Order: sequence, then structure tokens, then C-alpha cells
Amino acid sequence: MAPAAKHCVTFKDIQNAADTLRGHIVRTPLLAAPKLSALTGANVFVKYENLQFTNSFKDRGAYLKLSSLKPGERKRGVIAMSAGNHAQAVAYHASRLDIPAVIVMPVNTPFVKVGNTEALGAEVVLSGETLQDCRATADKIASERTLTLIHPYDDPLVIAGQGTVGLEVLSDEPDIEILVIPVGGGGLIAGSAIAAKALNPDIEIIGVETESYPSMYHAIRGEDGVCGGQTLADGIAVKAAGDLTLPIVRDLVCDIILVDETMIEHAVCCLLTIQKSMAEGAGAAAFAALVKQPDRFADKKVALVLSGGNIDPRILASIVVRGLEQEEKIISLRLMISDQPGVLGNITTLLGEAGANILEVSHQRMFLDVPAKGATLDIVIETRDAAHAGQVIETLKATGLNVTRMTGPAASDFGAF
Repeated sequence: MAPAAKHCVTFKDIQNAADTLRGHIVRTPLLAAPKLSALTGANVFVKYENLQFTNSFKDRGAYLKLSSLKPGERKRGVIAMSAGNHAQAVAYHASRLDIPAVIVMPVNTPFVKVGNTEALGAEVVLSGETLQDCRATADKIASERTLTLIHPYDDPLVIAGQGTVGLEVLSDEPDIEILVIPVGGGGLIAGSAIAAKALNPDIEIIGVETESYPSMYHAIRGEDGVCGGQTLADGIAVKAAGDLTLPIVRDLVCDIILVDETMIEHAVCCLLTIQKSMAEGAGAAAFAALVKQPDRFADKKVALVLSGGNIDPRILASIVVRGLEQEEKIISLRLMISDQPGVLGNITTLLGEAGANILEVSHQRMFLDVPAKGATLDIVIETRDAAHAGQVIETLKATGLNVTRMTGPAASDFGAF
């Protein structure tokens, strides 16, 4: 472990933070996850930070910083820039402490996060596309109104507050071998690494970033990285590592794994359907890393930080349906049929007898590639699994129908077989 004196936060700072936070944030559980262990080959434990008051770990650093303000600072108010979770945490705890709060958020922030922040009593200002874009607006408003900036990660008190996550993990399970943590600006992983390494110098700390925002990954290597684009993990879509967090991560974190959007989506779906846990994209990133590199974690005792659960319900619904499609439990078929009475009824009977559940039907006669006396029938059906889907398609083909698979990992023209 690197000497604590070279960092802006010490283990003692994190212990003091835990004392201050007691009774003001949720002491979230660290629970074994046998089903995730079976999927990955690791002995998996999950730290459920999605159970905080505002459903993310950000409650910790926000409360610690806000509670440190002097009376005059509290009266004037605070300002923060955030993609959502830090915003909600600052708004919630500022309201509890009777501190006026202004939150600058990117214009593409999910509606659910904007609405939740406003509902907690904060004034929301939408500006720019990233946290860096928001910073200029936040600085301008702070100067004009003499507000105190509550930085989302580059503040010693915020880092110490987030570090209580690592303190709790190792207090509950001292023999954790690998701690996997999502990385945005680095406050959570920096603080948690200091705490975890103090309690178990041999523990491996591994960070996870998206391939589209690999800021810390490149920063610890002294490289210039390109960040940008849409990501499901908007909570860790940070273009630049923190000035205070970078040296801590460089010294104490052994590696950062990059995961793509498909892996994050799969992780969100697995955590919901298998673990029955709500995770936003950033919150699911740690599990995505295990799915990407199972051999690295095999037979190890691994703790994953599920950092947040604030996901847009519309996006979550889409992810669940797409997951069912990938598992071939929902498939879409296009049938070329003759436009005659009774044909549709016969097809629905065939599907029912084959055990398929019809979800949606679309009947088209006007396509130019359809014979004048024919029609296309697009059907979305629910099946038990991939094998059952194949059986249903074979049943339709056996009657002479031309069946084209429209969705799924093996989408192809089944009429050719």
C-alpha cells in the first residue's frame, strides 16, 4: 500500500466519516449472491448501494460535505453539477439540513432523475451535455450567488464519505479477495481503495469503466483517451479523472476493466431477472466486468458494488424485452400467406397447439413485394426458450408456410430449409 500521507484522504478520515454518517445514511447490506456465483464461477457478494435513500452511494459523500458547512455557507446555499445521482443526494440531504440547493444537470439527463431532483426541493438548471460542460455554468452561478460548490468526486470529504463503502465491505467480509467498483470521476473507488487496503493490504481493487468513457483507464497510464457518445451507464460517463482521485487510483487500484454497452445491458437484465435487484447502467458495471472476464475472478471471493438503481423505467422495460429476445423467449416472425378467409385463424390455432403465446399481430396487404392475392403476417410470440422457439417455427414450416425470423441471435430465412 502506498503511504497514506501522499493522498488527500487517510484511513482515519474514512473512519471519522463513518462516525459522522451513522444514522444519516443507510448502512447497506453486503449479501452473498449464489445465482451470480453460478453464472460467473466466482464467489460473489453484492454491496447494495441502490438501497440508499436516493438509491445510490452518493448519499454518503453528499451528507458528509453538507454537514461540514459553516452556518453562513448553509444560509447562502450550495450548488452541484451532476448527471443525476449526486444531484439527488445533494438535494435530499440539503433539504434535510435546510440548505438551499441548485443543481446543474446535462440536458440529456433522464427525466426520472430530473424529476426526482426537483421533487426533493432543489432548483434544477439544465446546461451542456457532460459534467464538464456543466462545470462552467455551475461556477458562474456559484460566483454570482456566493454558493458553495459540492463537487461530485474531487473533494476530500466527498472521497472520505464514499470510502465508507469499502470500510463496510471489509468489516462485513474481511477475507474478500477482489473488490470491483464502477468508476466515473473516481471518488467511490478512491475512498473505498484507501479503506479496503488499510484493512486488507492484499486485496485487489478493480475498477470498471465503459469503453466510450475510459477516462481513468487512460489517465493512470498517462495516455490521452477519447471519451464521448451515448451510454447506458450515464452515471460514470465522465470525460476526465479527478485531480484528487487520480493519484489514489494510480497507487491502489490494480486494474480497470472496460465494458461495452451490450455487456452493461446484459448485466442490468441479469441483476433484475436473476438477482431481483434494480441497477442502473453504472450500477451494473461491476457485474458486467465479471461476465467479460470470468477466468480472472474464478474461485475468488469477489465483492461487487451495485452503486445505484436510478434507471429510467422506459429504458429498463426496453432492456427486459431485449433480454427476452436475446434468450429467444420472445421472437418475431414474418409469414407470407394467401389472403383468404380462415388463414389467420388456422395459424393462431397452430401456434396455440405448439404452446406459443401470441403477443402482437400485424397484417399487411399493401407491400409491393407481396403478391396481389397475398399478405404478410408479422407475429410476435412468447416461447419457453430457444429450443421451443425452433419447434414452433418447424411446426409452421411443416404446413408449407414461408417463415422469416425477424429478431433474435439467429435471425434468418427459415423458409430456405
